[in-house]
Amino acid sequence: MTEYGGQDDYAGRSVGGGRYQLLDLLGTGGMASVHLARDTVLDRQVAVKTLHTELGREDSFRERFRREAQAVARLSHSNVVSVFDTGEDRFAGDGGGPVPYIVMEYVEGRPLRSVLDEDVARFGAMPTEKALRIVSDVLAALDASHEMGLVHRDIKPGNVMMTRREQVKVMDFGIARAVQSGVTSMTQTGMVVGTPQYLSPEQALGRGVDARSDLYSVGVMLFELLTGRLPFDADSPLAIAYAHVQEQPPAPSSINMTVPPVVDALVARALAKNPGERFASAEQMREEVRRAGGMTPPGAMPSVIAGEHARDSGAGVGSAVFPPVNPYQSPPPGAATPYQPMQQQGFGPAQPQHGQQGQGQPQHGGYATPQPYSLSPQGTPSGGSGRGAGGGGNRNVAVIALTVVIAITVIAATAIVLALNGGDDGDPEAKQTNQTQQTDPNTDPSTDPGGDTGDDSGGGDDGGNGEDVMKPPDRTRTIDKTRCTEPLTDPKNEKLVRVPDFTFKDYQSVRECLRAAQWSYEVDEEPDALWGKDTVLEQNFDEYDDYFDPSKDKLELVIATGYSK
Repeated sequence: MTEYGGQDDYAGRSVGGGRYQLLDLLGTGGMASVHLARDTVLDRQVAVKTLHTELGREDSFRERFRREAQAVARLSHSNVVSVFDTGEDRFAGDGGGPVPYIVMEYVEGRPLRSVLDEDVARFGAMPTEKALRIVSDVLAALDASHEMGLVHRDIKPGNVMMTRREQVKVMDFGIARAVQSGVTSMTQTGMVVGTPQYLSPEQALGRGVDARSDLYSVGVMLFELLTGRLPFDADSPLAIAYAHVQEQPPAPSSINMTVPPVVDALVARALAKNPGERFASAEQMREEVRRAGGMTPPGAMPSVIAGEHARDSGAGVGSAVFPPVNPYQSPPPGAATPYQPMQQQGFGPAQPQHGQQGQGQPQHGGYATPQPYSLSPQGTPSGGSGRGAGGGGNRNVAVIALTVVIAITVIAATAIVLALNGGDDGDPEAKQTNQTQQTDPNTDPSTDPGGDTGDDSGGGDDGGNGEDVMKPPDRTRTIDKTRCTEPLTDPKNEKLVRVPDFTFKDYQSVRECLRAAQWSYEVDEEPDALWGKDTVLEQNFDEYDDYFDPSKDKLELVIATGYSK
């Protein structure tokens, strides 16, 4: 969110039935504007975030936004900006459309973005000790939110406030999820949920997210604090998303030489492409940050390498669509180079000039003529002496003879290996895979209602021949049965309940939870090697979606096969 940016459309108005009087515009962004306001009932200053009218026209968004705000209001932590109230109001001159708003704690300070820009101007980057302390407080806030099932989805310096006493405050919990979680009819041009520079690979791929997605964003932010630049940056959001999925970030110490190796390892783990290779929780990452902070020399100022600039990230997204052109590769004979006149050259190989090596220089800006091909590694040009030519021919004959001997040896060794393995009746690795699947009762989906009974064997064959290896299930990702047997209910109708969030949980644990509550469900499988086998990828009832009626509704789950195809 930009400070003091955008047009102040609501200043001087009030929301909440006149309770909150909007004063100065504090900042504006793609989704909302934030005003300093006065609570006329409690006589205190608050911050009021008003959503843009385009978002307020969606009934499904307003309901989801209200539920998210209520969930965040229950989050109480010293490093989280508190939410006091939420609702919607209508302003004259805006077409009469509803304007959702959130009343938050007013933090007297400035965004972390401004603090970072100041440190970059003074030192080139933020001191390592200071950066680790800030990130530790951000992780403390995320740990509290993740325990309540709230994923931030938009961690960045602009959503972190620093008070005058250097206390860290994280804000904007739940808003990105409210926009992203199912408002399908919104078609505002250029609207981006979240910030591309801080999106996790799974967010860039449009997959489901969990707490580890926030930890990836924290890793990006920590990299930026330590180096004064982003790990991936490009001219287009598509190129940035491609870089997050495909490219490896540099080590922070390659830009800021004062960053110790332990912090390099910390950032590398946080920025792992596979969520399973990152920290398992915010608390685990926070402990590692605190340990790294204890190994960092106090008071060390950044030492940024001069001339080190951001790479052109995402360059591969162009070559994935348009084949790359190598400007140093010689064009076919007789072909003209683009925007360049045809080179007038004779037929046959060019002869090197006196005193030059075998590689000639291009003339008049054209391409160098390829040298004549020779089987001899050190053969002389065709104009050499007769003895030199004869010696090259003898060496060629020796090379050919040696090649034939090697080929015969390889063929004989292959035949011997096939003969020794002839009595195994197929690929032993595939046989072992099939035996494992037959003896493991936990991986047999035929015991489940609606389970698929035929996909596992096919996946095992692919894993046996080396084309596709199954990623094993993670049985530690469990869910408590009480989440199903004692769910949250609709205050107006106790028969309607909220379905827990089963995504990225192990299916065996989810199945036990559903059976304990006696809920109807069916299961479908989807090829997915990013998550382990039996990991729940999707569900048709979201935790913050419409209420679930166990007497007539059926829960539909999609689980991963562990294979990429």
